[in-house]
Amino acid sequence: MKLIIAKDPNTVGKKVATEIINLLKQKEDAILGLATGGTAELVYPHIIKSHKKGDISFKKVKTVNLDEYKGLEGSHFQSYRYFMDNNLFNHVDIPKKNTFVPNGIGDTEANLKEFNDKLKKLPRDLQLLGVGPNGHIAFNEPDEVLHSDALCVKLDEKTIKANSRYFDSEKDVPREAFSMGMGGILKAKKIVIAATGLSKADAMEQLLTNDNITTKCPVTFLKLHPDVVVVIDEEIAQKIGVSKK
Repeated sequence: MKLIIAKDPNTVGKKVATEIINLLKQKEDAILGLATGGTAELVYPHIIKSHKKGDISFKKVKTVNLDEYKGLEGSHFQSYRYFMDNNLFNHVDIPKKNTFVPNGIGDTEANLKEFNDKLKKLPRDLQLLGVGPNGHIAFNEPDEVLHSDALCVKLDEKTIKANSRYFDSEKDVPREAFSMGMGGILKAKKIVIAATGLSKADAMEQLLTNDNITTKCPVTFLKLHPDVVVVIDEEIAQKIGVSKK
C-alpha cells in the first residue's frame, strides 16, 4: 500500500487525477472504475483540464461506476448518472455508450444482473474510491456481513445524513442504493482511494495504522489488495499520526 500525503484537498484531487492521467497515457483503451461525491469533485476537474490540453483522450476508454441511488432516474439532478455526465463525461470525448452507471429504476434483480454482468465483461485497470466517515466504500456499509457481488443495500443513517447536503432535506435522500460489492471492488488491478477532512480520519486510521480487517469498517478490506494508492491531506495525516515512508 502506497501512501501519499498532500497539502490540501485540491492537491489531493490533483494527485489522484495524476494516477488516472498516467494510466490513460500508457493505455488508451483503459477500463476505469469511477466514483461520485465529494472526492470525485476534487479529481475530475484536473482530468478534464488534462484532456482539454490534449494530453489524454477518452475515445477508447470504458467506465463502470460504483453505485446509484435506487429510485432515481438518470435525469434526476441527484442521480449518479447525472453527476457523472455533468462532472466528467460531458467534458471529455468519451462515447456515452462506453460508460456504465447502474440503473436506479425498474426491476431490482434485473438491474443487479446487468451490473454483475458488466463487471465480468469489463475488468477494471483502476478503481477510484472515496470513503465515508463510517468506513464505507461505494455503499458497502458497516455490517455483520459484507457481500462480494453487486447488491441493493439499505443506507446507514450516518450515510444518509452525510449525503443530505446534496439534497433539499434529509428526508429526500433515498434509503436504498445499488452498489458494487466488495469482491467487485477488489477485482480491480489497481485501487486509488482519497480522503480529506477530519470526518474521514477515523476510517483512515483503521486502514493505515493497524493490520485489522473488519466488516465493521469496510475500507479495511483494501489491505487484502496488492496495489492500493491512498491519498490523504495533511490534516488527516497529523490527526492519525502517519507520515510518508
